[in-house]
Amino acid sequence: MSTATGSAGKVWIVGAGPGSPDLLTLRAARAIEQAEVLIWTDSLVNPQLAAMAPAHCERIRTSTLTLEEVMAVMLERVAAGRRVVRLHDGDTCLYSALNEQLCRLLDADVEVEVVPGLSAYQATAAALRAELTIPGMVQTIVLSRAGGRTGVPERESLPHLAALGASLCLYLSARHVAEVQQELLQHYPADTPVAIGYRISWPDQWLQVVPLSAMAQVSEERQLIRTTLYLVSPALRAPDTARSLLYSASHDHLFRPGAR
Repeated sequence: MSTATGSAGKVWIVGAGPGSPDLLTLRAARAIEQAEVLIWTDSLVNPQLAAMAPAHCERIRTSTLTLEEVMAVMLERVAAGRRVVRLHDGDTCLYSALNEQLCRLLDADVEVEVVPGLSAYQATAAALRAELTIPGMVQTIVLSRAGGRTGVPERESLPHLAALGASLCLYLSARHVAEVQQELLQHYPADTPVAIGYRISWPDQWLQVVPLSAMAQVSEERQLIRTTLYLVSPALRAPDTARSLLYSASHDHLFRPGAR
């Protein structure tokens, strides 16, 4: 196992994407392939991604560790001059504990690079061959979660968000699906399409579009409690006549002046 004693180590905090290795960004793949220490969220990240690290790489699973334990390992390895990759599921800016880790690393004067990852809502929309912003129908995408044990600020409560009628992507909400459905029905029609995605892009992916009124029943029948995304959107039944103004022959713009 190589160590670069006497040289400065560095930490890469990397978004692993939704699961499939071919949905990693090139920058993320390079970071994993060059890692000397891989600290990975084994409860959520596809093991195939950890296998991309070189044979000499030290692999540390985090499913049984606290944040303090993870940080202790990370700081110890980087102090020894090692190239440390902290691999999170999805994207680093969504529910990844990035802020807590970054604060501790920067306080310790550790060099850090953050590498984004594809998010599950994007992979889900792609699997459905769906656009979530349809002209004249919906132009806003909201990423959020049910309150659960950690709660959300009152201004971001589900009823407030649902009142927008936007494309709503809900993470970490499967355990509260009955309550979520009840709240959404106050603002969306009962037949609003809901895509339920389990382990999107993994070999055992399951994805189905159901009416909002069946969201809880289907989730409970499938016994979904984790790694599940709900995508609630009128865009999932967009009419064939909906089209982007940008590409319309009747629309002028900077690169196509006077087009008719």
